Parts: sequence; structure tokens; C-alpha cells
Amino acid sequence: MPLCYKRFQRMVLEKIRSFLNMIDFGHSLFGLPFAYLGAFLAIMDMPSWSQLFWITIAMVSSRTAALCLNRVIDLEYDRQNPRTQHWVMVRGDLNSAFVWVAAIFLTLVLFYSAWQLNPLCLQLSPLAVLVLWAYSYTKRFTWLCHLILGLAVGIGPVGGWIAVTGQWSWTPIIMGLAVAAWIAGFDTMYACQDIEFDRQQGLHSMPARFGEKRALQISTGLHILTIMLLIANGFVLHLGWIYGAGIAGAALVLAVEHRLVKPLDLTHVDLASFRLNRFVGLLIFVCALIDIF
Repeated sequence: MPLCYKRFQRMVLEKIRSFLNMIDFGHSLFGLPFAYLGAFLAIMDMPSWSQLFWITIAMVSSRTAALCLNRVIDLEYDRQNPRTQHWVMVRGDLNSAFVWVAAIFLTLVLFYSAWQLNPLCLQLSPLAVLVLWAYSYTKRFTWLCHLILGLAVGIGPVGGWIAVTGQWSWTPIIMGLAVAAWIAGFDTMYACQDIEFDRQQGLHSMPARFGEKRALQISTGLHILTIMLLIANGFVLHLGWIYGAGIAGAALVLAVEHRLVKPLDLTHVDLASFRLNRFVGLLIFVCALIDIF
């Protein structure tokens, strides 16, 4: 009996480890700071701990559900792509049924979190779920898929704003668009790795449509737009020089990313797209927070 229990315990731990590896929890740092920032900026003060808790649960569950869907929907393509041969589901460490159940469960967690926040959050949550679920299919028919991903993450600051006010406002849309442009820019950069595979499989992306050089130029343009929108957000909300310093720091990080990734040299694309990129949101959030208080 103890031996069977130990085997079961080891199996459960392995599944948990595989699941955490698949979802790469650290990537939640991309959108989460902006969702928090939307909440702080809405009242220019500290939201309640309860509100911050449910915003966190909503963001993490939605992001994780979206990634689960993406992995299971794209599984057949991932099995054929040389770049993704080491991914968890491709290796068979997790099966499709388990990941589908996880995606559905986490979507229900999102709805429950929205219900805990306020009625408007609950009413708008199906729209957020629609965008999250639809994104995984967009690469099959449009090279605008990167913008759809940006929109999915850009909902975060708008949701954070509504979470603490309970009312619709156009004001956080500027920050939401900034996040959308930022995410779309680095996703376009990251997709340059799969140009040939996407073309062979008939999949759509900006790199597959326009080529590596033009795609990286588009990525640069999207990140310039990000900085411009962040500046506009500061003016609209009357934020000060400390927030401006955060924008300057974020612009420097983005500039370094684009120096590292060049046409015909994608050696550092992972470093630029993920390791460095997560500091953009953190810089803006921390500096805006200091500015507010």
C-alpha cells in the first residue's frame, strides 16, 4: 500500500510539474502588472486587497486557460514543427483530454472571479473569453493573429479599471491599446522563427506574409506605437515625471530587444521576446505606482 501511494504521489507531482512547465507561469508577468495598474489608475489610490486578489485570479486563470487552448488546438502542428518537439504535449507528458478539462475549469474560475468583483465584470467576461478562445484559431486564416493576441492581453488594464469602479470608461482604452501593440510587436518578432514552417503548412503570420525583414520592421513600429500610447496615457491621467522615467526605461528595454534580433540572426529571439520583455510591464507598473503615491 505505501508503495502504491508513493507511485501515485510521484505521478501526481509529475503531472503538476508538466502542467506548470507547459503554461510557463512566469509569462503571467507580461499582462498582470498592467491589469493591476488599471485598477490603481482608476481610483488613483490603493484598491482593496479583495479586489487585487480577484483581479489576480481572473488574470492568471484567463491567461492559463488561453495557453492550454492554444497548446491543445495547435497540437498537430506542434508535432510537425522541429522547434516545438520538446514541448510537454508533444512529448506526451500531458494528454489532450486533461488539457481541455483544465482550460474549461480555468474559464469557469475566470467567470467566478468576475462575479466576485462586480456585475459589469461578470457581464463582460464572456466577451473576454470569446477573444481568448478565438485567438488560437486565427493563425489558420489571417496574418493579423498577432494583433488578436495583443487585444486579448490588452483587455487586462481595462478589466482592472472596471474591477474597481464597476463602470465602463473609455479612459483605460489608451493603456489597453498600448499593451495590445506591445504584445503584438514581440509576438511578431517571435513568429519569425517559424516562417518556413508556417508557409509549408499554410498558416498565417506577419513573418510568413511579409518576410523576416519587413516583419521585424512592423514589430519595431508596433513598439514605437506602444511608447507613444503610454505617453498619451500619462497626459490623459496627469501622471508625473516618475511615470515618464518608467516609459523611458521600457523604451530602452524595447530598443535593446530590437538590437538583439536582426534579419537573418534570430539567435537571441527568446532572450528578447521573453526574458527581457517581462521587464517592460514591471517598469511601467512600479514607476506609475510611485507616481500615484
